[in-house]
Amino acid sequence: MLTKEQKMKLYTNLVRVRKLDEIMVKGVLSGKVCGHWSSQKGQEAVGVGATTFLRKDDYIFFCHRGHGITTVIPKGISPRAFIAEHFSKNSGACQGMGCLHVADMEYGAPGLSGSLGGDFVLAAGMGIAAKMRAKGQVVVCIQGDGTYGRGTFHEAALMAANWKLPIVWGVENNQYMVFTPTSDIFPKENMADLAFGYGMPGVVVDGQDVVAVFEAFQTAIERARAGEGPSLIECKTYRIEPHTYGMVDKRCAGLRSPEEIEPWVKKDPVNLFQERLLKEGVLTQADVDRIDREAIEEMEEAERFATESPAPDPQILKQVLYWK
Repeated sequence: MLTKEQKMKLYTNLVRVRKLDEIMVKGVLSGKVCGHWSSQKGQEAVGVGATTFLRKDDYIFFCHRGHGITTVIPKGISPRAFIAEHFSKNSGACQGMGCLHVADMEYGAPGLSGSLGGDFVLAAGMGIAAKMRAKGQVVVCIQGDGTYGRGTFHEAALMAANWKLPIVWGVENNQYMVFTPTSDIFPKENMADLAFGYGMPGVVVDGQDVVAVFEAFQTAIERARAGEGPSLIECKTYRIEPHTYGMVDKRCAGLRSPEEIEPWVKKDPVNLFQERLLKEGVLTQADVDRIDREAIEEMEEAERFATESPAPDPQILKQVLYWK
């Protein structure tokens, strides 16, 4: 059972990552972001529910959408470093060398692999390390639905199941693989059914409900800490924004219709949780206004810090560009 303080923390993190997402969209449109931005708006409950209450020494691997925004920020990574990395600036914590590689091992975040779906095998490796240390660490690996068609998942899932590695696999099923509906690719209704072949629990949850996500992950995390092995959790959500900003919002050869998107806009996880907490008396309108204001101030300050940070060391750039 979540306490009032825990519910407040979940809500605050939902708002924080939403405001950071908005800053990143603004950064793309103004030309400050060195690269692209795949908004995670409307999908925040998945990462926030899964990672807000992890231990600092637990490991996380994140979905490419939002570049880890919903997992690394609740885990403790600074929005300053996150924005600076995307602005190609040297924040001191990073050298601003790549939009997707937001990493900080102090918070158990190794970063994103070189290809989507490559994180599965890295997570398995971290799971081996965690088991060998025997300190109760877990690995939470949340990936998009498209990556679960890669052999890397099946290889890592087989190893994790056989060796009872402390891993929680998370499917952030936003129902699209770039322009292709997941239902056109995956033959069953639930991707959680993949778990059956590996003898691990497979659970489907409402990815718009941050409490439901938290409860599912917490059960799996406790199981992993107890040495009972991996679990798979599928979070049903929806990508309401285009695949990336600047790209046409397509569905196969045509365009996505407003009629398809609108019902999911009404299921906004931030608004749903806010309404729930107001009804429960956990939040007051004054709390809502304060949290919103503080989140905006935090992200605007982080944006200023990133803008004013220096460019990366030219020698680092030479090493990346010429590999010398």
